[in-house]
Amino acid sequence: MEHKHPIAEANETSPFGSLSPKQFYARHSVSHASEYITSKQGLKLFAQWWTPDQTPIKGIVCVVHGYTGESSWFVLLTSVHIAKHGFAVCAIDHMGHGYSEGLIAYLPDINLVVDECILFFNKFCAGYAPNLPAFLYAESLGGAIALLITLRRDGVCPVRPFDGAVLNGAMYGISDKFKPPWPLEHFLSIAAALVPTWCVVPTRGSLPLVSFKVEWKRQLAVACPRRPLQRPRAATAQELLRVCREIQGQFNEVDIPFLIVHGGGDVVCDPACAERLYECAASKDKTLRIYPGMWHQLVGEPDENVELVFGEVVNWLVTRADQAAAGSVVEDVDAAAATEIK
Repeated sequence: MEHKHPIAEANETSPFGSLSPKQFYARHSVSHASEYITSKQGLKLFAQWWTPDQTPIKGIVCVVHGYTGESSWFVLLTSVHIAKHGFAVCAIDHMGHGYSEGLIAYLPDINLVVDECILFFNKFCAGYAPNLPAFLYAESLGGAIALLITLRRDGVCPVRPFDGAVLNGAMYGISDKFKPPWPLEHFLSIAAALVPTWCVVPTRGSLPLVSFKVEWKRQLAVACPRRPLQRPRAATAQELLRVCREIQGQFNEVDIPFLIVHGGGDVVCDPACAERLYECAASKDKTLRIYPGMWHQLVGEPDENVELVFGEVVNWLVTRADQAAAGSVVEDVDAAAATEIK
């Protein structure tokens, strides 16, 4: 089954191109629904999901967006692309992002985000058969959040086991070409303590400018009415750096099957850190794909690159969903045989 990534139909002002959202979903034979859930902090968080109309559901994919991102722009298009291949796909906007409440782009404690993702993903997966395979798809900071989800062991918020993860441009280390220059990084803890919400942290270039290679896609990124364009807040920047250090210290504990897709020319999230995850992880099923010359946002590449990358993403998900289904058939046969012997 071949489907082009829906980004090919977008334009510089709308992910839906010239269509309305209703027309867009009808064209792609995908159903869409959404809801607001209340976080432990009393914030209204926006969540949504997509399911194929004409293809049997073979698995679940839980999507984790990145810093300054959301589930209703570029991530929406990738979610629809995955759904069309037979997956029930869900996503949630982190606090302060997209349609969710909270101070814009303020993430002083990533564990709060991890908790809310776990609670929503558990709820969504519970609506389907328990033997249906479930995967994580994560971009940028979402890649760190996804690993923290799979590594959660405290029992406070039990995690529904995932059968694999796709890690797209994951943030396991912020590139020296983008993060704050010395000495600000060294004094960041002081700024975070005194003025945590202050949009003061400089970066070496704006995020859309250094993330999206194709100009009209860069314009589409900026056109999103909910995309934060201010400098990172002090406490958020400090937390992002802390999370990267934490994740790197846990690379050898990662045992989930995973696919890494990362641009070799990424100047936001260091591809060398993704390579270290691949080398250190205990996972028996792990795949590393570093694409020479591609940038941070792989959906922001020229069409041929988009089709290459997301073709591999979909093939990886479909293959493992099919393997899981075949495994459950074998288990069912074995169980039936054991029953007959008794």
